[in-house]
Amino acid sequence: MGRITAAAAANVDCSRRKRTLLPGAADARTITLGITLKMKSLIWVLLAGLALSSAAQASLINRGGGMIYDDDRNLTWLADANYAQTSGYVGDGLMSWPDANAWAANLSYGGYTDWRLPTALNQDLSGPCGSGDGCTGSEMGHLFYSELGGVAGESILSSSDPDLVKFSNIQPNAYWSGTEKEIHISQAWFFGMDNGYQGFTKFTNFYAWAVRDGDVAVVPEPATLLLLGLGMAGLGLARRRR
Repeated sequence: MGRITAAAAANVDCSRRKRTLLPGAADARTITLGITLKMKSLIWVLLAGLALSSAAQASLINRGGGMIYDDDRNLTWLADANYAQTSGYVGDGLMSWPDANAWAANLSYGGYTDWRLPTALNQDLSGPCGSGDGCTGSEMGHLFYSELGGVAGESILSSSDPDLVKFSNIQPNAYWSGTEKEIHISQAWFFGMDNGYQGFTKFTNFYAWAVRDGDVAVVPEPATLLLLGLGMAGLGLARRRR
């Protein structure tokens, strides 16, 4: 068996060092896979954080697509408080009580067809709480006083509550509820967004604001879509480095 020269031994030793210091192809793939999994986890954590922070900050949650969810009442409002006019259904949005009910019942919006007028009943279905100011039990009363910080005798448009900007076209006037007055069904309850007053009549025209029971599917907002897009771009980069 021949002897190994000093130069050959040095070359063998150098080759061994290179193999020891440089990771193999399998090691590189493992590192890339680890980075990819970490990026995926980070994306989902960020998206979940956005959703949780939105829900934690307010009970009125903008679901996008012109719909606002009230998680106190498990109720979704149209963001446009005079959509009957905006959609061209009626010129100025003012309607009789039967026409307002018909409009809401036949409304198809956001993929939902179960819209209605807000009820004047309390959340436990008792009431209504009666005529006058300060009624927070009805759905419009709850929105006016509890959610948007309305003050009796003042228009809701004068409120400084930050949630007010989630809505548009709120009229400083009365809105029909879908509730007829008990016993005297010739009357129906209304709520004034101009003064926080709840009363009843049927012999005039008021505005109509549609609601539906329950939550709606979230329509992604631009910031969320941007974050998701950046995350997917990052995943693509990680795959190309494999």
